[in-house]
Amino acid sequence: MGETRGPQDAETLIRALYAEHGRSLLAYATRLTGDRAAAEDVVQETLLRAWKHADDLTSGKGSVRGWLLTVVRNLVTDRARARAVRPAEVADVADKPPVEGDHSESVVNTMVVMDALDKVSPEHREVLVQLYYRGRSVAEAAKELGVPPGTVKSRSYYALRALRAVLAEKAAEVSHD
Repeated sequence: MGETRGPQDAETLIRALYAEHGRSLLAYATRLTGDRAAAEDVVQETLLRAWKHADDLTSGKGSVRGWLLTVVRNLVTDRARARAVRPAEVADVADKPPVEGDHSESVVNTMVVMDALDKVSPEHREVLVQLYYRGRSVAEAAKELGVPPGTVKSRSYYALRALRAVLAEKAAEVSHD
């Protein structure tokens, strides 16, 4: 495509890249995001990055298409990570109906379970937190913890057994007081 000399050449390059790769970039981004509008944003950001790196793209080193698809994948990954750590938006909270009634029993139960969780091994606690507190699947928990899914299942079984034993012990202590 030749060496770029200025903004006009870079703009021409971007137009050519969009004409040649725009449809496939959009299809790929849509498949990754599952959302056409988000995919369009990703393609736009990809082309903006291509414009910023026009000299690299025209150097003849590597595949332009491969570079563009890699940027799309990285942008989608970055967006997913950002969404995962962003707190719930106000609109999401406002849509939920207000909760009424006395929550003292629920608070006490939560405190008892949290105290019991402190008494099980860290490996068991991590699995229970991943599966029940964070609502992850066995496969997701396995990936997060860096262990095979079978290990997650086994640890979950033994963790629940240990947790039941701790809770039964606490119940016995309370009944004797």
